[in-house]
Amino acid sequence: MDRHIDMELGELKEKLLTMASHAEMAVNESIRALVNRDYDLALRVKDNDNLLDRFEIEIDELVIHLLAKAPLASDLRLVMVAMKISQNLERIGDEAAKIAKRARDLSQEPPVKLTLDLPRLASLALALLKAALDSFVQKDAAAARAVIPRDREINQLNKQIAAQLAEHMIAHPDAIKRCLHLIVVSKSLERIADHAKNVAEEVVYLCEAQDIRHMKEAKAKG
Repeated sequence: MDRHIDMELGELKEKLLTMASHAEMAVNESIRALVNRDYDLALRVKDNDNLLDRFEIEIDELVIHLLAKAPLASDLRLVMVAMKISQNLERIGDEAAKIAKRARDLSQEPPVKLTLDLPRLASLALALLKAALDSFVQKDAAAARAVIPRDREINQLNKQIAAQLAEHMIAHPDAIKRCLHLIVVSKSLERIADHAKNVAEEVVYLCEAQDIRHMKEAKAKG
């Protein structure tokens, strides 16, 4: 019986990591579509979003099946964390689809004549996601904790890009629609980083049985 549960837990982890690989690829391709003004690639990313939805449903079903077997406390944490990570990966897929939609629309318009740090923002967000997922694979709480503060740099860069675009819209009213698309892209990348941070927090819970999600807020209130 224990061996059977171990096999199913292995299947759960494998499915989750496959889902993670698809989520990372979706973000990468959505940014490539934006940078290269690739209309067809943008359409493919947007259309493939339902793949991550199916993964989330399959993982939820496997989680319910495993919970019915009353696993040990450590295995129970893995099952619950896997479900929460899959939810964050599905939302990352949603943000990638949102970026792809904006990339599709922007590819049909003249480029905005403004140098933005969007590729750097994308690189930072993807690096954060990769580090969070690596900490899950390695069950490394220290690495997961190191991921969390890196989100601040991404938040700041998103604010800088939004401010740049706001100034450009004031000076160039004809570019407002295109700038708004880019603001949405920047915000989506910032949200991808938020979901990566959530994954890291779940890894800490998996490894240490400590929920750190609202510790900063609780300290501030205290």
